[in-house]
Amino acid sequence: MPSSELERIAAIEDPYVLLRAATERLNAAQQEVTELARLRRRVIQDLHAQGMSYAQIAEAAGLTRGRIHQIRHTGPAPEGAFFGMGAVTVVTPLRLDPATGRSVVALDDMRAGSRLENLARGYGLSVGSDNVSVDGDINLNRPGLLVICGPRMSAAVRECYDKDPVVRWDRDDKGWLLRDTRTGTVYRSGTQTDPPRPTDSAYLGRLPRPDGNGSLLIIAGIHPNGSLGVIHLLASETATLWGQVGDQRFSTVVGVEYDPDSGEPVKAELISPLYRHDED
Repeated sequence: MPSSELERIAAIEDPYVLLRAATERLNAAQQEVTELARLRRRVIQDLHAQGMSYAQIAEAAGLTRGRIHQIRHTGPAPEGAFFGMGAVTVVTPLRLDPATGRSVVALDDMRAGSRLENLARGYGLSVGSDNVSVDGDINLNRPGLLVICGPRMSAAVRECYDKDPVVRWDRDDKGWLLRDTRTGTVYRSGTQTDPPRPTDSAYLGRLPRPDGNGSLLIIAGIHPNGSLGVIHLLASETATLWGQVGDQRFSTVVGVEYDPDSGEPVKAELISPLYRHDED
């Protein structure tokens, strides 16, 4: 912490204001330490992948080989940056309960949001939550947003999806679907087939914020089972996805098989190409 910032906080006379300021600054400093540790570990992994030995990295960086090994195997995993840096916010939609007239989070959305929060925390990120209102209102011009919401629930979210150059949401007489505009392939829910099958298709991507100053990660199944399936995939494949797209904008379609009784995903995999938008 810069001495001037420490001196500023220490000079606060109101003890409650001082306590709050010190706590806020400490939280921010801890997040910065976490991200610096993640970055340091990532650089070592990248250099080693390029062919350098740990001894060579240590010599070039002015550190011991033992210290390099320690950094390589401790601290937050580099792939956690797939979700964001420092602090992230998981966003789920509110729905109107017709019985009470109150805004509630549906159980499936709650499960998806909770699992995504836990996944992000496991990578050392500070995690908060927010909701898309029943009217579809949500401020998407914030850093670190992880949005679980389809185009039907919010005009603001739908406008983000419309910026995807490859994968598009569409609908016909059978319901919602995902369309790969490059290959022409259409991805549907198994509930739209005859006979119905316990499968779903889901969107996973990183898209530009409405203000253009950053990106947001966005997830949505045609049905809630698809969203749960994406998070099931991320629990085991985040490192692979990070290696392929880093923090750049992308989109793909995830195919999900789920248990017809519990609705829980049993298998999830990419069923479309993984499109990097900077290559379009």
